[in-house]
Amino acid sequence: MTPTGLVLPFAVVILLWFAGTGLVAMINHRLRASLGRALFAACACAMAGLAIVVATLGSMAVPAIYASFVGGLLIWSWHEISFLTGAVAGSHTEPCPPQARGWRRFSRATLALIHHEVALAMTAGLLLSLGAVTANATAAYAFALLFLFRLSSKLNLYCGVPNFSDELLPAHLDYLRSYFGPRRMQPLLPLSIVAIAALGFWFVHAATVSADLATATQAGLLACLCLLGALEHLFLAIPFRDSQLWAWALDRDRN
Repeated sequence: MTPTGLVLPFAVVILLWFAGTGLVAMINHRLRASLGRALFAACACAMAGLAIVVATLGSMAVPAIYASFVGGLLIWSWHEISFLTGAVAGSHTEPCPPQARGWRRFSRATLALIHHEVALAMTAGLLLSLGAVTANATAAYAFALLFLFRLSSKLNLYCGVPNFSDELLPAHLDYLRSYFGPRRMQPLLPLSIVAIAALGFWFVHAATVSADLATATQAGLLACLCLLGALEHLFLAIPFRDSQLWAWALDRDRN
């Protein structure tokens, strides 16, 4: 695949990233009063995503690569909606005590998210297991990358970052803000940006040297996903309110 051939995979991922994040935010901010409807939307995403993934497991045709990628994102959306509604978060729902330090603070922060993290890890393991014995593992790779980026973001927020936009966090999860670290640069953030960006450029290289269009398309999709992950980490370092990108999806009364 030539570098210009990456335009379509990149355009697809950017469109899905922008629209998908906005729709998840809309469901959680505007349908939160009806928890049942929000969770129904989450389950619909899960069922549709799983059906797409299963239907494309045996095919390495280019349309199947794109479809599998979308399926992985739909399954990810299920977890996102479940978390942001508060249905699947953690066992601690109280703010972190101001005097908590060290292990006590870390353990409380972990327990505040543990159910969500275990659910993500189990889903990633299932998808990767399926991908290991079938032809098309695009959904598994995409989900696993999103899981890694999410863990990195949470660790960076816990340690402290110069900037973060928390408008996408619904009011009923306000207690999670108490686990955010100080607003200053920590060594973990630039290391995370460089590592994720390097992985993205590795996928770009893999896409451009591959002679197989389907394999190149898969690498192109994953490359753009990594570069967007690096961009989201960069937003934690610069004074930019990335939540403004999805202002159209938020409940204006909330903000």
